Amino acid sequence: MADMLTEAPRGNASGAKIQMKNYIAGEWRSSSASEDLPVMNPATGEELGRVPMSPGSDVDAAARAAAEAFPAWRRVPVTDRVQYLFKLKTLLEENFEEIARTITMECGKTLPEARGEMRRAIENVEVACGAPVMMQGYNSEDIAAGIDEIMIRQPLGVVAIIAPFNFPGMIPFWFLPYAIVTGNTVVMKPSERVPLTMQTVFGMLETLKLPPGVVNLVNGGRDVVNAILDHPEIRAVSFVGSTAVAKHVYARAAANGKRAQCQGGAKNPVIVLPDAELGGASEIIADSAFGCAGQRCLAASMAIVVGEAREPFMDAIRQKAESRVTGYGLEDGVQMGPVITPESRSRVEGLIEQAIRDGARAVVDGRKHAVPNYAKGNFVAPTILEDLPFESEVATTEIFGPVLTVHHVGDIDDAIARVNAGEYGNQASLFTSSGASARKFRYEADVGNVGINIGVAAPMAFFPFSGARQSFFGDLHGQGRDSFEFYTKKKVVVERWPRAWSRRF
Repeated sequence: MADMLTEAPRGNASGAKIQMKNYIAGEWRSSSASEDLPVMNPATGEELGRVPMSPGSDVDAAARAAAEAFPAWRRVPVTDRVQYLFKLKTLLEENFEEIARTITMECGKTLPEARGEMRRAIENVEVACGAPVMMQGYNSEDIAAGIDEIMIRQPLGVVAIIAPFNFPGMIPFWFLPYAIVTGNTVVMKPSERVPLTMQTVFGMLETLKLPPGVVNLVNGGRDVVNAILDHPEIRAVSFVGSTAVAKHVYARAAANGKRAQCQGGAKNPVIVLPDAELGGASEIIADSAFGCAGQRCLAASMAIVVGEAREPFMDAIRQKAESRVTGYGLEDGVQMGPVITPESRSRVEGLIEQAIRDGARAVVDGRKHAVPNYAKGNFVAPTILEDLPFESEVATTEIFGPVLTVHHVGDIDDAIARVNAGEYGNQASLFTSSGASARKFRYEADVGNVGINIGVAAPMAFFPFSGARQSFFGDLHGQGRDSFEFYTKKKVVVERWPRAWSRRF
C-alpha cells in the first residue's frame, strides 16, 4: 500500500490519526480544501482522523484525469480488464479482517456485520468478472438483401459514484467493479463520515497498477457532489442515500444530460400472519430491525401484525429486543453498535418521544442507553413502539435507527393496502406458512424487493438491488445485469458490402 496508508486501520486501532487524501491520476494528493472535519469512532468518541472538504477544483482534476485515461482504457481488451478484478478479489480476501475492523471503527456496526458487508462486496467483484459474456451484443444477418445489423456495447466514459455512510465497504462495490470492467473510468466520493474504508481500499487498488486515472477518489461533502453533477466530463452518476438527496442528484444529473441511478430512503414493512412460525419470525424481524443499529435501507422499521398473531408476536419480539446486547462492535458478544453521530442519536430519540406524544406505547424504550466504559458513544438500544397511528408523522418517517413500530390490522388485504399506501417502496416482507398468501403478497406488494419469511430481502450480487416509488430514481439498478446495462451504451451498426466494392478495395 501507499506510505500514507500504512498506519491507517492498524494505526487507528492504537490511537494514531491520519489525514485523508485524495487519489487522482494514480497518486495520493493533499486536497486544496480550506476546511476539514473529524472522523469519529461512534462507539468510543475517539477521533480517528481528519477528512478534507474538497472544493470543486479537486473534482475537476479527478474528472480530467479520468477523461485522459479513458481512450486507452476502453481499448484494453475486456479479458485483460477482468484480470485486474481477479487480483482485486485476492487482495480483498487477504485484507478482509483489516477492512472489516476499519468499518466497525468508523461506522459502528459489529465486526460480524462488517464481515458480512465485505463478503457482499467481494461477491460483486466476482459477478463483474463475467464481463466478457455480459458485455456481448447481438446481430442479425440479411435484415435486407446483403445487409447485416449488429448491436455492440461500448463504455460511457467517466462515471461517478457517491456512496453513503452506512455501508462504506459494500455499496461502492455495487458500482466500481462493473464500471471499470466495462471500460469506464471512475471518480469516487465516499461519505465524509466514513472515509477510512475507501482510503484502505484505494491503497489496494493502487497495488494493482491500474493505468493512472482509471480510478480516482475525492473526499468531501456537498460541494464535491454538486461539482460531480455539473462536470461536463462525467457521463453517469450512481448514488445511494436519503430520498431528499437522491431527488437532488437525479434532477441535477438529468438536467446536465447524465445517466443517473439514485437509491433513496425507505420505510420497510413486515407483515406477520397468524399462521407464521412466530418464534423464527420474531428472531428474523429483530435482526432486520436492530441489525446495524437500524441504519440500513432494508431494515424492517414497521411490523404489521394480522389478527390473532398480535399477542404471541408482541411477547416474542419484546424478549428479542430486551435481550439484545448493545455496545462496541469490536468486543465479543456485542450484537448491536451505536448510531453514526450524536446528532443521529438525538434525532432518533426525538422521534421516539414524538411517537409517544402521538399515542404510541413504548413496549421497549432504548433511549438514554448507557454502555459501561463508552460514555461518549452514540448508543440507542432497541426500541419497540406499539399502537402508533398509521397517519402520524413518525409512522411515515425513515427513522434510520433501532426502532420498530408495531401496528395491528384485521386481514392480509388491510396489510397489503398499508404497504402500498406508503411513500417508499424499497422492501416489504411477509411471514406466513401459506403459499397462497405468499403468492398474493408477492403479486400485489408495490415494492422493489420482496421477502417471504425473510427479514432482509437483500438481492445477491447477480440480481439488481431494486427499489420503487420514492426509494429509487432511475431505470437501471445497481449490481448484476443492470450494472452492465447502466455502464454501457448500445450502438447499432448496419452494414452492406456489395461485391463490386469488395473488388475495388
